[in-house]
Amino acid sequence: MTQAPKHSAPGARSRRLRQVVLAVVGVALFLGFLALGTWQVQRRVWKLALMERVEQRVHAAPAALPPRSEWPRVNAADHEYLPVSLSGQWLGDKTVLTQAVTELGAGFWVITPLQQDDGTEVLVNRGFVPQDQRAQWLATPLTASAAASTAVQGLLRITEPAGGFLRTNDPAQQRWYSRDVAAIGHALQLTHLAPFFIDAGLPVTKQGATAAAATETAWPRAGLTVVRFHNSHLVYALTWYGLALMVAGAAWYVARYERRLRGIPDRTATPGPRP
Repeated sequence: MTQAPKHSAPGARSRRLRQVVLAVVGVALFLGFLALGTWQVQRRVWKLALMERVEQRVHAAPAALPPRSEWPRVNAADHEYLPVSLSGQWLGDKTVLTQAVTELGAGFWVITPLQQDDGTEVLVNRGFVPQDQRAQWLATPLTASAAASTAVQGLLRITEPAGGFLRTNDPAQQRWYSRDVAAIGHALQLTHLAPFFIDAGLPVTKQGATAAAATETAWPRAGLTVVRFHNSHLVYALTWYGLALMVAGAAWYVARYERRLRGIPDRTATPGPRP
């Protein structure tokens, strides 16, 4: 009887160890991709519910601005695009312009603090101006008549601290690429500033300028807020589930290959014609 080579036992153990490692990695990847896909499905359900709440919220009657005691609890899920009303005096000499792209073209948002009766300040995006008006709006503060008590209605917006795409806010050069409330407040030396800002102008459309805003001739042009949420969770979920399916397919292929190496007949193969 022919004896197996002495090195066959160590080789078999090495092959089994490799198979165990591949199996563990494969199971971990499969379960991980499934978990990520399921998480994206759950995120999509949450995002759709949020979008529905916001859609109902933007068409509600304006409410009073959240009091100062509630400012730390203001968040995007509960307050973004909430119609609010407030009143106070413009701090016209503290106006800044942040870069904007709207349906009217490229230009700037005109942002001016409104000081309320209790001494707190709220940044108000008064509207859009085209690029060629930048120097004019930076050099010309609000007139004396505008310094009287003013009522404002608009949408509560959450601060934008990330800056612009590949660009960082430069307060020293008065270059603002996002509406970063904390940074703007620090540059303007505002000591009682709300952590959010207001987009002036009601009503608002879902995908761009209102008819009224588009036909106005005065600047700045309010009412250009776009209510938009990024929702690619379905694509992400399909991607993760697709990767899980690929792992399962690769595992089947490896198992089939190993069976062939051991001489085990492949039951999934189509039998050929008999002689």
